[in-house]
Amino acid sequence: MSARTLTLAGILLLGLAVSVPVQAWAEMQAYLDRKGDLHYRNVNETERRYRVVFGGRSETRRYGARKVIASGDLEGYIQTAAAEQGVDPHLVKAIIKAESNFNAHAVSLKGAQGLMQLMPGTAHDFQVSDPFDPMQNINGGTRYLRSLLDSYNGNVELSLAAYNAGPRQVEASGGIPPFLETRNYIIRVLQNYRSYTR
Repeated sequence: MSARTLTLAGILLLGLAVSVPVQAWAEMQAYLDRKGDLHYRNVNETERRYRVVFGGRSETRRYGARKVIASGDLEGYIQTAAAEQGVDPHLVKAIIKAESNFNAHAVSLKGAQGLMQLMPGTAHDFQVSDPFDPMQNINGGTRYLRSLLDSYNGNVELSLAAYNAGPRQVEASGGIPPFLETRNYIIRVLQNYRSYTR
């Protein structure tokens, strides 16, 4: 096959790839097994243990029996959870923005899940049975934040450090851990917080 023929074939393949609807590949599901390993597959497969982790639309839909709530409906959950726990709702919102960018189906490489990126152990500790349910996730994440604020006498920066790196790392460091990720996380949340309180 000549170089010219290869080039034409490449152009045809590129054109075909561009013409494929984005929706065909824009949505994925993930399953976290008991060993903590993540497994991915296409959203159109319906086995219940899998959860949607990203998609191309922001609207209310159903995947099997699971309702996906649009991001615009989250404000009420944030306000309610914050009021119940005595936490500034702008801070809760700032954490959600930094953690998941309001993607209720987000899953981190470490296995943190949902809007406030709860690790499975944290979700269990704060009675979150479905971390991909926005209301449960926000309630559990806000309760966790309240517990951290209580542990650090209301010190927001230490609480955010513990939220990101874990309380053990804060205790071991005697303050904010020297991790660039954690320090950048604190800056990002506080920037979000300032933008929401203006």
